[in-house]
Amino acid sequence: MKNEITINPLAKGLIFDIDGTICDTMPVHFIAWRQTAAEHGIEFTPENFVEVIGVPAFQTSQFIKAKFKADFDEMEFTLMKEERYEQNMHKAKPIEPVVKIIRENKGKLPMACGTGGSQYLAWKTLEIAGVKDCFEHVVAAEDVINHKPFPDTFLKAAELIGVLPSDCEVFEDGQLGLQAAERAGMMSVDVTNYYEITIGQEV
Repeated sequence: MKNEITINPLAKGLIFDIDGTICDTMPVHFIAWRQTAAEHGIEFTPENFVEVIGVPAFQTSQFIKAKFKADFDEMEFTLMKEERYEQNMHKAKPIEPVVKIIRENKGKLPMACGTGGSQYLAWKTLEIAGVKDCFEHVVAAEDVINHKPFPDTFLKAAELIGVLPSDCEVFEDGQLGLQAAERAGMMSVDVTNYYEITIGQEV
């Protein structure tokens, strides 16, 4: 596992995913999904969760319903999961190698976030990670129609910070997000090389 993240010298703007990139919220998300699914007799595994990293919550509920041929209201299921997550999100820890990059480049390079989560939870997560003051722009699930692996989230983030996509570097933990960065024509860093992944463990 590497320790130090370096920015590509060609990068003129930085775009960050949030969950699993800036803050290690993934164990909290996983447990919320697992507990909500269990109420419907579904065993939601870490392997299932990996399939939906970067997917907005409502679409994840749709995925679970279809995969397990379950019978539940997707919106109700989503709201229940998000409520569980919000009650426990304070347990999430900042991902220090990424937070270091953000703090070092505040005021030096334009930066934005691109997430599959909601605006509300995105800003709350940035606050938990101690970097809320480093960002003016967050592109969230409600801001685009086509989510990762489509490039729309990152393209909108680049537009908001006024940097050409080819001059942006994306920091991501999910395969869908890394695919989105590639489709957007951006440089990218897989941050999972820089910290220990804890999905499936208790928080």
